[in-house]
Amino acid sequence: MPRVTILTEADLRKIVSLDLDAVACVETAFEALATKAVAMPPILRLDIPEHRGEVDVKTAYVPGIDGFAIKISPGFFDNPRLGLPSVNGMMILLSSTTGMVEALLLDNGYLTDVRTAAAGAVAAKHLSRPESGIAGILGAGVQARLQLKALTLVRPISEARIWARDNDKSRLAARELSEELGIAVTAGRSPEDVVRGADIVVTTTPSPKPILHRDWLEPGQHITAMGSDAEHKNELDPAIVTGADLYVADSVKQTRRLGELHHAIEAGLVSADTPFPELGAVVAGTARGRSSPGSITVADLTGTGVQDTAIATLARDRARLAKAGSNFES
Repeated sequence: MPRVTILTEADLRKIVSLDLDAVACVETAFEALATKAVAMPPILRLDIPEHRGEVDVKTAYVPGIDGFAIKISPGFFDNPRLGLPSVNGMMILLSSTTGMVEALLLDNGYLTDVRTAAAGAVAAKHLSRPESGIAGILGAGVQARLQLKALTLVRPISEARIWARDNDKSRLAARELSEELGIAVTAGRSPEDVVRGADIVVTTTPSPKPILHRDWLEPGQHITAMGSDAEHKNELDPAIVTGADLYVADSVKQTRRLGELHHAIEAGLVSADTPFPELGAVVAGTARGRSSPGSITVADLTGTGVQDTAIATLARDRARLAKAGSNFES
């Protein structure tokens, strides 16, 4: 009988972490998206507006990977009032050969957090200046913290600034990140205060209105926007998309529909059929990345199914080596 492995969040936290292996896993997935016959259907999205809820379902088949993941990712943003997390979810890993279920990854969104942060590291590795040492993070939640940690894996970050609408939250995050990462992290007084002088800026919020403006940017900066994963979310001034020297999408098809590019199109700053390079093509070397030290570069990350398949198969492989989880005959 087929065997199914069930892994809880606690199991997964023991065997998968935000490290260079996770970054390499996601980097390879992006490269595959650009170079292989990947099957990645559009995101299935369900909105539950009366409870500020949204559910995304993502998947992708990558030739050469023996499994594919289907991820269910709910976000209910009133949950903290109920003492519950805003984001949870799970992944189902199936065999690419037989379609049989191999693993249920009850991660409550943990693997999504890891693969999203790893994608930020991939973007910084390929688009920011190699000597980048100062990071500016907009947002102070789980992803903000992970994005800064991810940057330290690929760039010599020695200083960071962090901003959130809740000053207490940004101060707490700054203090804890300073201790965890061993670098100077301070709470910024405003988004502009965080952005000025930063080498890399990462936006990590669900903001429906721009929190990063074009006239704050300076030559040589790299911006990664990863909060705009729904049509109503918009972290960047649309003029940044067209004003940057290089705009790169994780998936142009997706960013035209729900990323920062979507808002630039809506604003009439760029046509819907304008071609843009994807991060996977930059990784693969088939598209050009940063052209000069003074270039301003932007990565628009909306989250892709290939990332979920990559991190889920990494978790499955690690679980087998560690003999983790509970096994059941289906």
